[in-house]
Amino acid sequence: MTNEQAQSGDTLRVDKWLWFARFFKSRSLAAKLVQGRKVRLNSQVIAKPSVSVKPGDVLTFPQAKDIRVIKILELGTRRGPAPEAQMLYEDLALKETKPQRSETNDQSGKPGFEREKGSGRPTKADRRALDKLRQNPDN
Repeated sequence: MTNEQAQSGDTLRVDKWLWFARFFKSRSLAAKLVQGRKVRLNSQVIAKPSVSVKPGDVLTFPQAKDIRVIKILELGTRRGPAPEAQMLYEDLALKETKPQRSETNDQSGKPGFEREKGSGRPTKADRRALDKLRQNPDN
């Protein structure tokens, strides 16, 4: 193996790595995210899917409703099963920073109402009482 082959084996395209690590279902989806300037490599925004990554690099990108912060541990040689893909990276995002389910059931911040399991659907009177409670939280 020549020196050039050794150097080329030490890096991999970012879109290909994101696909190998199973963050995206297809390589083209990963490329679109990179082209949309949504991916950061070592805190620098990248815009081309051909940018090379190597072990030790840190990627930051959105996935669904989460922001993923990933440290690349290995490059990988194929898109294998999920347990194999999870060995390629370390998740640096703190699990504790994700918002916990609070005492409110809805997004408006109003107090929620919990029903007992198995009690069925609320009746019309129950719904009216809930609406009244939501409108006047002081009462």
